[in-house]
Amino acid sequence: MIIDHIGFAISDKSTSDTFYAKALAPLGIVKIAEVEGWVGYGRSGKPEFWFGEHEQPHNPMHIAFLADTRDQVDAFYAAALDAGGKDNGPPGIRAIYHPNYYGAFVIDPDGHNIEAVCHTAT
Repeated sequence: MIIDHIGFAISDKSTSDTFYAKALAPLGIVKIAEVEGWVGYGRSGKPEFWFGEHEQPHNPMHIAFLADTRDQVDAFYAAALDAGGKDNGPPGIRAIYHPNYYGAFVIDPDGHNIEAVCHTAT
């Protein structure tokens, strides 16, 4: 990841926790910590993606999670839809970015555009 961590406000911690637990599992991203009402997800014991309840969630954001394979992108998309996400672009090549950009987009419970992307040819 190119940043140390990111955090943003959501409207309902339980709803978001359920959504992200399912949607991010295919990417190997799991809940690692809960601190003062905030939930942190990551890999290898380091929480990098945080969210917490606030009376006013952030305006819609775009967050892209790195996938190691295209199969992980497909699994993320299916899991996110199963968790209540809304389709915002099914898995596929987005050649406008580069020839191997394989991504999928969903809208989370608060309207954020969440993506999984793989940059390799497999």
